[in-house]
Amino acid sequence: MNEVASPAGAVETDWEIASRAHLEPIAAIATGRLGIPEQAIELYGRTKAKIGMDFVRPMLATAARAKLVLVTAISPTPAGEGKTTTTVGLGDALNRLGRRTAICLREPSLGPCFGVKGGAAGGGHSQVVPMDEINLHFTGDFHAIGAANNLLAAMIDNHIYWGNALGIDQRRITWRRCVDMNDRALRQIVTSLGGAANGYPREDGFDITVASEVMAILCLATSFDDLQRRLSNIIVGWTHVRRPVRAQDLKAAGAMAALLRDALKPNLVQTMENNPAFVHGGPFANIAHGCNSAIATALALRLADYVVTEAGFGADLGAEKFFDIKCRKIGLRPDAAVIVASIRALKMHGGVAKSGLGMENPEAVTMGFANLRRHLENLAQFGVPAVVAINRFDSDTEAEIASVENECEKLGVQAILCEHWAKGGAGAEDLARAVIGMASAGAADFQLLYPDELPLAEKIEIIATRLYGARGIELAKAAARRLEEFEEMGFGHFPVCMAKTQYSFSADPELRGAPSGFVLPVREVRLSAGAEFVVAVCGDIMTMPGLPRVPAAVTVAVSPEGQISGLS
Repeated sequence: MNEVASPAGAVETDWEIASRAHLEPIAAIATGRLGIPEQAIELYGRTKAKIGMDFVRPMLATAARAKLVLVTAISPTPAGEGKTTTTVGLGDALNRLGRRTAICLREPSLGPCFGVKGGAAGGGHSQVVPMDEINLHFTGDFHAIGAANNLLAAMIDNHIYWGNALGIDQRRITWRRCVDMNDRALRQIVTSLGGAANGYPREDGFDITVASEVMAILCLATSFDDLQRRLSNIIVGWTHVRRPVRAQDLKAAGAMAALLRDALKPNLVQTMENNPAFVHGGPFANIAHGCNSAIATALALRLADYVVTEAGFGADLGAEKFFDIKCRKIGLRPDAAVIVASIRALKMHGGVAKSGLGMENPEAVTMGFANLRRHLENLAQFGVPAVVAINRFDSDTEAEIASVENECEKLGVQAILCEHWAKGGAGAEDLARAVIGMASAGAADFQLLYPDELPLAEKIEIIATRLYGARGIELAKAAARRLEEFEEMGFGHFPVCMAKTQYSFSADPELRGAPSGFVLPVREVRLSAGAEFVVAVCGDIMTMPGLPRVPAAVTVAVSPEGQISGLS
């Protein structure tokens, strides 16, 4: 999501800058910038809207015409990289250069908003607005996703309570409840305590909403029919004779689809420079597939000349899943990629502690470049040309910037110094020109990392060895058996969605830079039959995060006039 710290020396907060933005009516943005007819605009106040499916459906039947640009990043650090901010700045810059451009972002989750990372609206003068509304309840999509997820959970327990005609084995229920908040106390729970009237006690647990399969389904569905089909195919558990139980067996899919009807419609907002931004869907890239909705991206590709989208965390997670899951599923072919790095983050990958980032250290930048180099090499495996965006902070020195530029030059890659945090689109025009050059040259030769027909374990190993630098994987025995079962059930053609720490190529968040030669531990695998991928859970990654010692929530307040403060 928003993976940027305010550049050193900044006086104003992101909220203070965003609060001064002049917002145009969103209907004017939709009609004037994208040619969306007024009758297709479903207003959520003056500055937010959904686009009606009566307009979306026929548009998706036409050919895409825009150039597709992916913004990704090096492995994240506490120093900040700036992927969301760069996405917004690049979109504004392309519009400044006369290219009709729309950006496509994910919606913020309340978990990180009140936890460590803050919101997901960008930063400085490169933000989507209204920042406070986007970061909080927005158009209610996440609430709808949570309600649909938990309706299915309630129907499972209700079915068992009223006689369990399907023969569901309570020990093998895999469907978990969800809430859009970091709450470690809910990771493992026991339900139905209090006597016979409350049902049969069993172990259960919560995931954060962004990790729910319902979120993934919403972000990959391309129509109401596709949405309901995918919901029907969700496998919630197994019977006593080891047969899968699906949502359709519980007759839950129709009601779930009803709850998600409006959530499926793409959300439209604007940047601070009044350019169109689709902000829709929000799966995390460390525990889910980390891309905004397929329907929003597909619509943007038919309305604009350039579409700039982001994928979560580093390129080993978000970009890989964007290519191998989203592009595979809906037939996207990206034209160019931008990989975001900051001098501060490269110094951390080079061994510098956060407390020492203010001191000039070009040697550490060069050492940390190993992380950026591997990400660039990984992008090359997909056949997508890339440019490096150096997200400038006030503390960066000329010698440190030159270190990155020199190392990129050795690889034949452009490194562009960007100042969009401070200057908005004007600070990213050089980056925009580089992107136009790459996309216009037609140099992309996009290819997936692995074919559908490979066994699931081989797909996991290819990602681990070719992208992460591992020498192999260590599959837990139970995980290996489950992969065999999934293949016997006919799911062997699914892509895999890696769930691992975002801070390292390995499963150890302390191994920064570009570690290699390690063994990647895969402790469990989960089947997402509706989303149509298999999740491989690596190391100690959790699907329900916890709050830090001092959560960001402690700084948030509401003034007597109703103005929210403290969001970042």
